[in-house]
Amino acid sequence: MKSVRLWFKKDGLAVYISHLDMNRCMTRAVRRADIPLWYTEGFNPHPYMTFLMPLPLGQAGMREPLDIRIEGEMTFAEIKNRLNSVMPEGIEIVDVAKPENKPNEIAAAEYEIDVWFENADVAESFASGAEKIIAGGVLNAEKRSKKGIKTVNLCELVRTFEISSEENKVYIKTVLAAGNTVNLNAELLLNSLLSEFSAEDRDRNIVRTKLLCEDLGIFE
Repeated sequence: MKSVRLWFKKDGLAVYISHLDMNRCMTRAVRRADIPLWYTEGFNPHPYMTFLMPLPLGQAGMREPLDIRIEGEMTFAEIKNRLNSVMPEGIEIVDVAKPENKPNEIAAAEYEIDVWFENADVAESFASGAEKIIAGGVLNAEKRSKKGIKTVNLCELVRTFEISSEENKVYIKTVLAAGNTVNLNAELLLNSLLSEFSAEDRDRNIVRTKLLCEDLGIFE
């Protein structure tokens, strides 16, 4: 039995596949690709497959990890080629490797967010205001958790934040807290900033580019 970490890209229309359906999609793909999955033992054996940090619905991911365990010998290149031959549009295996970091080492995630507004003036005003709010260190919002809804200062969960505008478009590059204990959804951050100015965006694109460890080194 060997542990394998699949790294996949999810974009295009695939961003609207829910986590539950994504689980089913990957399970079917692994079976169709004839990957020798290792099954758990006990009364109800099932294939070992773990999404380390599921993406929220509507968000794209450039390098998302999925851990599996296989039996026998199969090269990483062969696993990648077999899976990509059966993947649906919008999902692509970009790398297959041995897990280097433990799942609980995920502490942050980097995002690139594009937001379109009605015109350049609105975009510039939002970018300037959002930058001041994050620099000020206070942006309260209601955040849902397992214990219910509570008010959280989102700025405490923002590790880095860069924002600029060009014509009617705003560009945001940010690193947010991520993990099993503390996690900030990029959409919650964006919506909270928009509500501060009663602003409405025309369109948006949220992409998680990479997962990071506590020291902001790349999670592998």
